[in-house]
Amino acid sequence: MKIQITHSEDRASVREELAAAGIPTEGVAELGYANVPDAPKAAFAAYTRTKGDSAPPPNEEGADYRASVRARLSEKRISGVGRLEKPEGGIAHMSGKPEWLRVKAPTSPKYFELVENVRSKKLHTVCEEAACPNIGDCWASGHLTVMILGDTCTRGCAFCNIKTGKPNEVNPHEPQSLAQMAAELGLKHMVITSVDRDDLPDGGAGHWAACIAAIRERAPETTIEILTPDFRRHESAIPQVTAAKPHVFNHNLETVPRLYRTVRPGARYFGSLRLLENVKAQAAAMGWPMFTKSGLMVGLGEDKDEVLQVMDDLRSAGVDFLTIGQYLRPSPQHFPIMEYVTPATFAYYEEQAKLKGFLMVASGPLVRSSFHADRYYAELVEKRRAGTV
Repeated sequence: MKIQITHSEDRASVREELAAAGIPTEGVAELGYANVPDAPKAAFAAYTRTKGDSAPPPNEEGADYRASVRARLSEKRISGVGRLEKPEGGIAHMSGKPEWLRVKAPTSPKYFELVENVRSKKLHTVCEEAACPNIGDCWASGHLTVMILGDTCTRGCAFCNIKTGKPNEVNPHEPQSLAQMAAELGLKHMVITSVDRDDLPDGGAGHWAACIAAIRERAPETTIEILTPDFRRHESAIPQVTAAKPHVFNHNLETVPRLYRTVRPGARYFGSLRLLENVKAQAAAMGWPMFTKSGLMVGLGEDKDEVLQVMDDLRSAGVDFLTIGQYLRPSPQHFPIMEYVTPATFAYYEEQAKLKGFLMVASGPLVRSSFHADRYYAELVEKRRAGTV
């Protein structure tokens, strides 16, 4: 039986349902800024910084770190709070968005054609499940991101709109349905992602490999980009997925390490970095020219220096392509937006990322992991052919 639990319901109930099914529950976040832990100076008394570590330094006055973050961000907020109550330390959920974050509702015939195609094959898309603001633009150009392994995640990150609970059984026909869609639509580039499946012995790696293999057989001209979970607790999963030879392997860090405990509690920052590094090494060992990719959300309360440090960490792991976009709060129960980052800051991040050696950078308020993924992949391939990368 499928358990319909979403982020708008009591998180304790989510944990109870998952625990009853024998699924780890540490990835189910407590939602809301009130749950961001204090970080007094004493907490860092024995702390030693290491390369790539962006943990906050101790506050010289010993005051809690949340208070200092709120004070620092108070001058950066550029939107009004409207009539609604403003969450502690953040921007009210329904406050007016700046002009650069407004998008038009989808109306193109191509958009509705894709909707019908996805429904008829009983597939899910992260575009819909995660309420992506670019759905009208992307689907109008025939580009979408399919989500495999169901629509229910065994984790509950504080930023994500995908529902949490005990998932259904894996659909054994999904690989063939994906391949059929790629062939029927003549897709040049297909992006696949998935929910976390901590309930499966291999984390879903076998299904991932089957989906990639089916597309490669049925639609050999379609290039494949995957956006995977971290397969935490399933170390053998990465070689299995990499061996299927996707063209782009994407795994998002999402945020800076200081915010992981509350924003992405089921993941580990350095574990995700190791995943990306291992993927690159395994692809090289196979002689397969795979690009690696990762993405960040900003506006969660991070510092610029922390973002720059994450860039350095990703380059150390050999990551080729970086996406940076504005975090948008799906509901009042999710982690609050701490700042609407300006286009000028996104331009600064793009410039710095290129200086640090990324082959491709997409940085902007509405950028998401698969934002114009087909176009960017084509540019990367052309650069490779020209010998510039």
